[in-house]
Amino acid sequence: MFTTICFILFLMVFFKLLGLAFKVGWGIFKISIFLIFFPVIALPLIFGGLLFIALPVILIAGITGIAAGAA
Repeated sequence: MFTTICFILFLMVFFKLLGLAFKVGWGIFKISIFLIFFPVIALPLIFGGLLFIALPVILIAGITGIAAGAA
């Protein structure tokens, strides 16, 4: 009986930590996209003369970032 209770508690803690790991991983992924991949894509578009494509992308990303930060 004690083993069963310990096993159930272990599973509860395991799944809570698994959920936390997914949240932390998603946060790190969003930060890496914002800091690494977005400038890698936006800067060549700007310097390559495709400002008419890059400007809306930058504006949408900025508005989204401000809206997500306000929530």
